[in-house]
Amino acid sequence: MPDVETQIARFLAELKRNNVSAHTAKAYGSDLRQFAEYFAAARPAEFDVIHVREWLADLYTQKLSAVSIRRKLAALRVFFRFLVREGLANKNPARVLRTPKIPKTLPQVMSVEQTNALVDGAAAGNLERPHPARDVAILELLYGCGLRVSELVGLSLEDLDHSERWLRVRGKGRKERQVPYGGKAAAALERYLEMRGASRETALFLNHRGGRLTDRGVRAIVKLYATLIAGDSSIHPHSFRHAFATHLLSDGADLRAIQELLGHSRLSTTQKYTQVSLTDLMAVYDRAHPKA
Repeated sequence: MPDVETQIARFLAELKRNNVSAHTAKAYGSDLRQFAEYFAAARPAEFDVIHVREWLADLYTQKLSAVSIRRKLAALRVFFRFLVREGLANKNPARVLRTPKIPKTLPQVMSVEQTNALVDGAAAGNLERPHPARDVAILELLYGCGLRVSELVGLSLEDLDHSERWLRVRGKGRKERQVPYGGKAAAALERYLEMRGASRETALFLNHRGGRLTDRGVRAIVKLYATLIAGDSSIHPHSFRHAFATHLLSDGADLRAIQELLGHSRLSTTQKYTQVSLTDLMAVYDRAHPKA
């Protein structure tokens, strides 16, 4: 019978054939190889619930976060489902184990003033950057459209509707949605596209080599501007998504509309922003009300 490493390679190949995102496949591969290394030369049919419990216990002793352990257990469940389907395992030992609960935490959200100061500061052009027009367009779309970083770098030229100011965005699970963008983002895109010039590359945002900009590239760009303008290196691309949703909600936008704009499949995911708004409201009350 083939060893675990061989089956992991076959499993990852199937994920690729099924158009699973490269990010997800890479994470699954890393988690499953850790599992295989822990049990050395064991074969797929030999694993049972005790093995999986032992591995999870070791992850806890490493003080991994609940989020990381949940992801690793999810990868193991999908992998063993594949093995059962292929006739290489009799059962899925990871299926019966309880998923660790994630502590409920509220995202840290930039204020309207902080967000605008960062974006406008980048647009001021006081920093010596090789592609300032591109960087400003990136920040305007992150905040103006609430995009995930993977969605941003996945944009191609054909996804822009300049006349109606719409973006075609490919979200999680290959789901597509239409997202509007405003005047400031439109102006930033126009300036960038003039600087971008003609290229055979269809990607909207290009790196210094003329290829598609990566997630990592955008994170580095955001961190640089956040550090130099806001003095806060903890700000990342998703910070703008949090700000986008929270600021819309604070100004009276409907929760369902925000759900559509963000591309959330569940309203409960969007509802965390109501908790952020309530927390901010209580903070204002505590500071300002004489009876607080």
